[in-house]
Parts: sequence; structure tokens; C-alpha cells
Amino acid sequence: METIRVLQVDAFTDEPLTGNPAGVVPDADGLTDEQMQTIAAEMAVSETAFLRSSAEADRRVRYFTPTQEVDLCGHATIGSFSHLHEEGLEPGLTTLETNVGILEIEVGDDGTVWMTQDTPEIREVDVGYDRAADALGVEQAALEGASDDIPLAVASTGLPFLIVPITYLSDLGSATPDMAAIETLTEAVDATGIYLFTFDALEADSTLHGRMFAPGAGVPEDPVTGTASGAVGAYLDHFGAFDDDLPDELRLEQGHYVDRPGLVRVRVDDAIRVGGRGVTALEGTIVVPEDEDDEILEA
Repeated sequence: METIRVLQVDAFTDEPLTGNPAGVVPDADGLTDEQMQTIAAEMAVSETAFLRSSAEADRRVRYFTPTQEVDLCGHATIGSFSHLHEEGLEPGLTTLETNVGILEIEVGDDGTVWMTQDTPEIREVDVGYDRAADALGVEQAALEGASDDIPLAVASTGLPFLIVPITYLSDLGSATPDMAAIETLTEAVDATGIYLFTFDALEADSTLHGRMFAPGAGVPEDPVTGTASGAVGAYLDHFGAFDDDLPDELRLEQGHYVDRPGLVRVRVDDAIRVGGRGVTALEGTIVVPEDEDDEILEA
């Protein structure tokens, strides 16, 4: 019976059992779509990355949730390259073939993995604060008080998110989201999820604290979200959210309200880059499921 190596790597953290857990299959060459989907379901984390050979880049990756394939996943990418760095990958630039194209990945000397995002796309949306407040389970005044210069908008650097500022950390923490209403709202604005954030962060050197809800993608609340962090970095830059120039590096807290605290670093210059550390929390082997094609019965 064939087995393959699998890992759980916690991304956007250097402490095991915090941050956002991702499944990683380091050698997925030869696995069929059905086998990868079954393994991802068994791993039972939000996404599992399957690393494969590529004729166009240094590596190929495919990402599967427990129920479907997705084109891009930030934390599973950070987790994959953190593992590769642990296994001896030298610091420097490398390329990764994904379903959305070839991405540039940089591994820093300290083990931080930097992932270049797609070209930002920002669009304001006609969503009333009352509707957003009802969906998120927050006070409407808490949204209106945070939005003098930064409106509700959908931002994307690979995946689209509805970006919603809120006044205080206490407002953010006391949110009681209505998942059905959030799913309806995100479908209406063609977004993957809602990223709710405040500049009232826990740490003095942090830029903001965020929470991300994406029930339509099967993720009621994500611990730490790389793609949403890239999107909010582009959003803050687009709307000139700071009196002075945008800081050289944004530090985004997330995950504390689901007991998986993590930190995302975002750089906004000629391109949006999302960075973070990762640590292997679990390693083992899994039985490769039988390919369904091999089970076809002939009359």
C-alpha cells in the first residue's frame, strides 16, 4: 500500500499551534485530482498545498480545501516554503507555478517567506453601513466612525475581499457575524469574504488588527489570511489612509479571536508583497487513496 509524506505547517507565526495551519504534501507528482481532493479532505485544514514539478517554474503547486480546488492560497504558500527552507532551501528568489500564473517567491535570511501578489484592483461598492453592520453583528456607528476617508470597497491582489474599517478593537472583538448574511453580501459584491479591521491594534508596532469571514468559501472565520492582507495593503495605499506616506512595512495582527494569533507583514512599493514565517507542527505519512479510474468495473 503506497504512502506519501504529509505535514501541517502553521503559517504567519514561529510558534507551533498558532497562526494558520496549512497542509503540505511535498512530493505530489503522480497524484490525480481525485487523490489530492481526498487527501485534502482527510487533512481537514482550510487548504492543503500539493507541490509538484513544473516545466515553466521552479515548482508547481495546487491548492485544495476539504471540498474543492482553489486557485491561490497565501498561508499555504508561506507554509510550503517555510517547510522547504527548513529542509535546506537556500534564501533567495524562486518561482512558483499556480493556477493564476507564475509567482515570484523570496525566502529571506531569517526564514521569512515573501509572496508577490497580483496587480491590485480596487473598487468602491454601494453597500449601506446598516447592511454591513447587520451582517457583521456590530454597531453601525462603529463603522461610520472609522470611514471618513476610507470607504467600504472591494480590494484584490489575487482574491477579492470586501474591506470594512471599524473604530475600536473592542468593536472588532465583539462582532457577532451572521454567516448567512455575510455569504449573501459577499456574493452581491463579488467578493471571497469580508476583512474587518481597526487601527486600534494590540501591539504598538502593529499597523492594524483584522478578522476575516468567508463562509461562502467554507471558512466562517480564517485565523490569518495572506491574500486578504495583500488586499488591505493595496486598499490603504489606494485611499491614502495615512497622513504621511504609507509605512515601508505594514504589520497586520489576526487570529487572536479564534485562539490562533499570527502576524502578516505587507510591503507596498512597485508590487504588493505578503510575508511571514512558518513552523512545522505535525509530520507523518498518509495512505494514497485508490484512484477512482482504477475502480471502473467492466460488464
